[in-house]
Amino acid sequence: MEQQVKYSDTEINAYILKAVREMGFEYMTPIQEQAIPVLLEGKDVIGQAQTGTGKTAAFSIPMIQKIDISCKKPQGIILCPTRELAMQAAEEIRKITKYMHGLKVLPVYGGQDISKQIRALSQGVQIIVGTPGRVMDHLRRHTIKTANVQMIVLDEADEMLNMGFREDMETILSQMPEEHQMALFSATMPQAILEITNQYQKDAVFIKVTPKEVTVAAIEQSYYRIARKDKMNALCRLIDFHQPRRSLIFCNTKKMVDEMTQELKGRGYEAEGLHGDLSQFQRDTVMNLFRSGRCAILIATDVAARGIDVSGVDAVFNYDVPEDIEYYVHRIGRTGRAGREGKSMTLVSGREVFKIRDIERICHTKIEEKKLPTGKDIVKVKFRHSVDSALEAAKDQNLGGLKNRIESVCDEMGISELDLAAALLYQSMGEEPEEIEEERFYYDRNRRQDNSRREGKGGYGRESRYRGKESRYRDQKGRSRAREDQGGRGRYREERGSQRTRDAAHRNENGRRKKPEERRERIAARNEQGNARTGQMAVLSKNRKRGVF
Repeated sequence: MEQQVKYSDTEINAYILKAVREMGFEYMTPIQEQAIPVLLEGKDVIGQAQTGTGKTAAFSIPMIQKIDISCKKPQGIILCPTRELAMQAAEEIRKITKYMHGLKVLPVYGGQDISKQIRALSQGVQIIVGTPGRVMDHLRRHTIKTANVQMIVLDEADEMLNMGFREDMETILSQMPEEHQMALFSATMPQAILEITNQYQKDAVFIKVTPKEVTVAAIEQSYYRIARKDKMNALCRLIDFHQPRRSLIFCNTKKMVDEMTQELKGRGYEAEGLHGDLSQFQRDTVMNLFRSGRCAILIATDVAARGIDVSGVDAVFNYDVPEDIEYYVHRIGRTGRAGREGKSMTLVSGREVFKIRDIERICHTKIEEKKLPTGKDIVKVKFRHSVDSALEAAKDQNLGGLKNRIESVCDEMGISELDLAAALLYQSMGEEPEEIEEERFYYDRNRRQDNSRREGKGGYGRESRYRGKESRYRDQKGRSRAREDQGGRGRYREERGSQRTRDAAHRNENGRRKKPEERRERIAARNEQGNARTGQMAVLSKNRKRGVF
């Protein structure tokens, strides 16, 4: 097993170490082990790592250590794709700088009153965390000055490019002082990212954490084959069976987030939705509910969930298989953090099963196919949960009075205590849910176990494909025989005869295909004949109406 590096074994400031220890961290993550020493040396860095790998600490700790607290001007800028990620990064930096009195961090993003941000900037801020659009706005207003900036970080750079921020990013980078340090972190490395690094970085050190390192062993990954019409019932069954205290559900569209939020609320679940169309106030309200535990289920799109870092997420449900494979890694990275166990469950319909194969291949991981829990399984889980909850509530309580009341009620109604207990449990548990059938899937050659393809009993075998065709024109494997084995060329000539007759009308006396002008003349002559015939028919019709024949 590879030896992990402790924070205390590095040249990190003592005040930072004290705060990090209080946050519960002792050992560095792989990206922190590689990035922090390089950044402390003052070198530029290109980091390829996914969400949940500790990137924020990897670039913020070196930035904080370089800050001159006596200088109240911006010395570090961090660009993030979304306001949620900017707020999350700013909050984590505040925790790290807990004992560095006088160091101020300010998140700036759209949707917030810019006058408040201008007022805060005027009072002195050393680190700015913001979205490219709002940082650009402040640069145009000259409320952010870059003369003292020592380090700039582009976090989730690929996502910022996908959201159309390239021009803003390049404008911001062009306004940095000549002597500054730059760090870029991205989950993927498209050509546009490489162009930015070549233009704005000097001798950058490339650091990569592979997907294999990202996929934490503590995450139990599985998928369920479900017909699309049964997906909602299947999702509720999985929630009832696993009963996570806090869970995330991912959808591919905002519309689906809204519909699912209403559906789950209607079924009695504590659920809230999060997507890009919500106002900033609505987003903050939803996240506060989820963090405080008053909301057990958060339903979100991939973009809206960027930057969400809530501890204690027990399960991630992929209601829709993500369009991009890297989104899958981002999604499951929300659970199983800090050594905790987590579950990732994906609902698969139709040909989406082939996307699961792609994820397994590219991410070097195994996603296990599982059967959906049955109605009886749900009853057992609900029974145990109801009993445990009742015993927990009654723990250390004096139940003597209640026992006497139960005895008197049972005597009056002529029932046993067991009958009463069963009735109360039925009231809290409800009826056994109906079974959900598995979807019949397309042929999957990687999973097929029988020999029906070779035996011609279905699937895509050659014999089944040609069933009903004349067997004398096929060989033993169902392939078309050579033409000479089909009784000579007579049948071929017969089949081609009508086609040749049609082709003759387009050829001249020498057998060559007629030129365009010849074809046009022939078409004009035919149209003229048709027009003459139409005129004759019109005259006859008019004479009939007049009674003239």
